Amino acid sequence: MVLLGANAMMGADTGEPHDTMEAKEIEIACPCCSTRLTVDVRTSTVLRARKPEELDTTGKPKLGEKDWSDALGRVRSRSDEAPGKLDELLAKERDKRSRLDDLFKAANDKLKQQDEE
Repeated sequence: MVLLGANAMMGADTGEPHDTMEAKEIEIACPCCSTRLTVDVRTSTVLRARKPEELDTTGKPKLGEKDWSDALGRVRSRSDEAPGKLDELLAKERDKRSRLDDLFKAANDKLKQQDEE
């Protein structure tokens, strides 16, 4: 497999070279089918695989209407779920506070009983 040096060897923001050992992801090209694979260095798992016909002339993925529709659907579903998650977390915090107050009261009562004895 061939290492594609642009993402692995150059800093994304600065364009300055950096040590490949610091890279979290590397991009390689399969010598058999020319598929571009993005691999997580730490876990050795393939994060993305793009076939040559899915890439434009610059090597970036071609995006179609379906890709944009899928992304929009994911964003909308996250937006719809957010209020419910917030309410759930707020209820959990209220419950936590109540439980801690009860524990404090029980410990305080126990301390008073020990003082009386």
